[in-house]
Amino acid sequence: MEKSINKIGVLTSGGDAPGMNACIRAVVRTGIYYNIEMVGVMKGYQGLIDNEFIPLPSHAVSNIIQRGGTILKTARCMEFKTKEGREKAFRNLQAQGIDALIVIGGDGTFSGAEVFSREFNVPVIGIPGTIDNDLFGTDFTIGFDTANNSVIQAIDQIRDTAASHNRLFFVEVMGRDAGVIALWAGIAGGSEAILIPEKETAIESLISKLAEGAENQKSSSIVVVAEGEKSGGALKIAEEVKRRFDHYDTKVTVLGHLQRGGSPTCFDRVLASRMGYAAVKALLNNVEGKMIGMVNNRMHFTELSLAISRHSPFDEELAEIAAVLSI
Repeated sequence: MEKSINKIGVLTSGGDAPGMNACIRAVVRTGIYYNIEMVGVMKGYQGLIDNEFIPLPSHAVSNIIQRGGTILKTARCMEFKTKEGREKAFRNLQAQGIDALIVIGGDGTFSGAEVFSREFNVPVIGIPGTIDNDLFGTDFTIGFDTANNSVIQAIDQIRDTAASHNRLFFVEVMGRDAGVIALWAGIAGGSEAILIPEKETAIESLISKLAEGAENQKSSSIVVVAEGEKSGGALKIAEEVKRRFDHYDTKVTVLGHLQRGGSPTCFDRVLASRMGYAAVKALLNNVEGKMIGMVNNRMHFTELSLAISRHSPFDEELAEIAAVLSI
């Protein structure tokens, strides 16, 4: 049976990502264009449980497309993982007269959405907002491009200092389970080595590569390390390399959460706008329980259950390119 959609709630959950505000704006304005009442849920699933809802007229999303973070705030919510917590959230949705939900976030966000939708028959569409770009069913996630540009800018600036002082810099980037940021930024930043969770790199191999660079008169070296790299992160790896290879003055820079902040790039703004628009249109066409993605520059639907049970395939070709270009 087709469901009548008159009121849509939107929330952001999990880690923030640049472009989330652009996506909220697109969701709200698309809904209003089609005469749908739009409501924001503050602080993700915690707001569903705590009954924190705000009306979102068109002017509420003015002047936010260029802002990082999320105007709806975000929070981790352990209570939503319980049946009692989800029941409370559903009662609040009913009391507000909300017919459907659009959730912006990563795999944890979609796991909660999939269970909630299945238990209470609530139409839900997921939009991938995470800098990690590790979700199955989309070529790119909102925030990935901006995070990469932030990392590249930092690497470029670090290289100026590295070259001036004959230094070896280990630059740690986010990527606990996936090294996509490290791989892309490492290639774009011209790094001498990239260490990622998907591929184990022996310290001996890294030292051999650095020694080869020194023999080729390289005045500096940059090694990009994903935080989830199996050898223990940039600090531990740098200590071991420094102990066994003293050609360079070795330094470590951990970029941390600066990768999540900042004004979203043009690419992320357009991607977020396309996905927000597509999410509302999907609900109005009785599509639910799916994640919006972009595959080959087209909007693409993936079942939420599939998006959270699989990982985006690792790009072996990019890894090979990184190795070839770092000689």
